[in-house]
Amino acid sequence: MNEAHFARLDTADFPVFEPGTVWLVGAGPGGPGLLTVLAFYALGQADVIVHDALVSPDILALAPPHVERIHAGKRGGKPSPKQTDITLRLIELAQAGKRVLRLKGGDPFMFGRGGEEAEGLVRAGIAFRIVPGISSGLGGLAYAGLPITHRDTNHAVLFLTGHDETGTVPSAVNWPAVAGAAPVIVMFMAVKHLPLIAANLLAAGRGPDEALTLVSRAATPQQHVVETTLGAADTLADVPTPAIVVLGPVARYRNSLDWYVTEARKHVFG
Repeated sequence: MNEAHFARLDTADFPVFEPGTVWLVGAGPGGPGLLTVLAFYALGQADVIVHDALVSPDILALAPPHVERIHAGKRGGKPSPKQTDITLRLIELAQAGKRVLRLKGGDPFMFGRGGEEAEGLVRAGIAFRIVPGISSGLGGLAYAGLPITHRDTNHAVLFLTGHDETGTVPSAVNWPAVAGAAPVIVMFMAVKHLPLIAANLLAAGRGPDEALTLVSRAATPQQHVVETTLGAADTLADVPTPAIVVLGPVARYRNSLDWYVTEARKHVFG
């Protein structure tokens, strides 16, 4: 098959990134190779990129040098811009006629507060587009050899955030319902409060010997995986973040499916 059979980014029929609009774009879980084609296209069209702390320098480097880059990262326990200020900045940049790319780690609508930002744009009358990304709760687990579903272990999966807007474990969580909802629970932003979360799940009926897997800095050359049990969650220390926490029997497949070996991690494009 010759080159004529392949579409080119510069001739593909992509939507126009209009001045005065905002694109809320998912950057994926880590490596630049996990960007969607539309996200890569947007990087080349934007006037300004407002990015999260989890977006890697390798991804930001794909944008042309003249594109303004504004850091708007929110990291637990560190000084961070308020969400209202971030949304206001997006509005102001769009009102100034900029093509604004709001670049978020993973997927903007998966515990990324993209919905809140989109609501703010609606109230301000700013046109926007959502560009979904590969969530770390999906792609990041694949890089650790963890199939999020497997017909021999689970037909359901539950996604859970480890903290709410106050920075504490969500008070509205019905732990007995969560514990019994699915064999596999995938937890975002849960490392800080993992002992309390584990205690809640144990009290709600999950077993202390159930496999608990932590995937830190997924899909990057610094990926690190810790395998333990739910009952030993309170003994963990110095787990690198960001990390995805997985509870459930899919951990059994890591021995055979752990394909992302050290040599592969030398290639940052995933």
